Amino acid sequence: MFSKISSLGLFGLNAFSVEVEVAVARGMPRFDIVGLPDASVRESRERIRLALNAININLPSGRIVVNLAPADVKKSGTMHDLAILVAMLAALGGINSSLDGKCFIGEVSLSGEVRSVNGVLPMTILARNLGVEELYVPAENAAEAAAIDGVTVYGVPNVTALIEHLEGQKRLPRAIFKENIPKEDTSAVDFADVRGQRSVKRALEIVAAGGHNVLMVGPPGSGKSMLAKRLPTILPEMTMEEALETTNVYSISGMLSPNSPIVRKRPFRSPHHTISGVGLVGGGSTPQPGEISLAHNGLLFLDELAEFDRRTLDIMRQPLEDHIVTITRASGTVTYPCRFMLVGAMNPCPCGYYGHPKRKCTCSQMQVQRYLSRISGPLMERFDIHLEVEPVLFEELSDTKAPESSEEIRKRVHAAREIQKKRFKGTNITCNAQIPAGHLQKYCPVSDGAKQVIQSAFDRLGLSARSYDRILKVARTVADMSSSDIIERNHAAAAIQYGSMSFKAAPHNSR
Repeated sequence: MFSKISSLGLFGLNAFSVEVEVAVARGMPRFDIVGLPDASVRESRERIRLALNAININLPSGRIVVNLAPADVKKSGTMHDLAILVAMLAALGGINSSLDGKCFIGEVSLSGEVRSVNGVLPMTILARNLGVEELYVPAENAAEAAAIDGVTVYGVPNVTALIEHLEGQKRLPRAIFKENIPKEDTSAVDFADVRGQRSVKRALEIVAAGGHNVLMVGPPGSGKSMLAKRLPTILPEMTMEEALETTNVYSISGMLSPNSPIVRKRPFRSPHHTISGVGLVGGGSTPQPGEISLAHNGLLFLDELAEFDRRTLDIMRQPLEDHIVTITRASGTVTYPCRFMLVGAMNPCPCGYYGHPKRKCTCSQMQVQRYLSRISGPLMERFDIHLEVEPVLFEELSDTKAPESSEEIRKRVHAAREIQKKRFKGTNITCNAQIPAGHLQKYCPVSDGAKQVIQSAFDRLGLSARSYDRILKVARTVADMSSSDIIERNHAAAAIQYGSMSFKAAPHNSR
């Protein structure tokens, strides 16, 4: 007795086709799974045996061999359970209908229930590309899989319901994608909650408009974290393409809710400074996405930046440039996307009051320099905008005039993004921060006055080539905020001002 049906496997974000072959022959009672399975796949033998017992089907006393082809690709996870069980039923004559064009994914419990698995979305995309007609997934994953057009999806609650469906006795309902876009929470954070800091808010508006990385430096209580947490409220909404990219990452991480199968809000990730390098960029024996990939198309906020391990932070340098992170293990190489805005916040010194207008700093100049040197120069250059966040004055805190809301700021950000959308139409660039170095001259025309300002800053500050590129990108965004096609002198001056921190060069006793 022999049967063969289709399933799907997953390694990182890479889904691959799997053919499940089951052969039942005479011989000593034995149940083997071959085809390079890991421990979780081998354990499916007992799950399937007891699940069949739960529906009053006993395995024959002969030899049963399950082959997962291709045999040279490692199989991991529990998503093959359902396919193995269905193939076994077909081999034993428990299912007589045709299984051609059908594909099965899911974990089977001892009682015959079908449990959810991770990574259904990327596997569904592959199923569509392979021409699969009907895809059977756990009922909890049905809404997620139904988001992909071009394949009929059925949510399977248990093995009995699946058999009845395949035999034509009682059809399962076809899964329909019903996008539940979360409504704006009026009680959520808003820039209207932030008193004072007008110049910082203006800078963060430019950050949001151009998709730039930003570092905020200031004393404790100046509002750095408060400002960072409100930055997502002024970012433009995600496109469907961005939403699916981000959902792919969350799908393989098992972080999707059945009620919200598609990630529609830009991620905001804020890991603690004790995070390891694997936790930040991803890894493990079976490589999983790290925080930088979970922040894809969103924000990664690193509070108390100087408290992070320097080696951990420096791992981000290449992903920040390439927008992907590649993890290599003995089992293979996985690439995860990580196009995100990096937002850092830190104190100017160990005590936090270096440069404070009212409170005295107790740190020596050497302590200040040692503290700042925890952030390497190359990583510091990845921040397009550097902001000094000053303490809020009493007059600003007690002012009864309501500050500008996030919705008002977002309208201006949206207008600037629309300009960029037209500019980069037909390319894979979505915002000014992503302009490749080779296209800066094309997208960033500079007036003679602006060129003089940038040249003066380049010579005076000893800027690097990366710093020059960064200034042009920020200046491009400032110009967009002013609806200017050409980068003018004032746009370049603003970009230079945002790109350097004056306190670094200030003598300690001058503040």
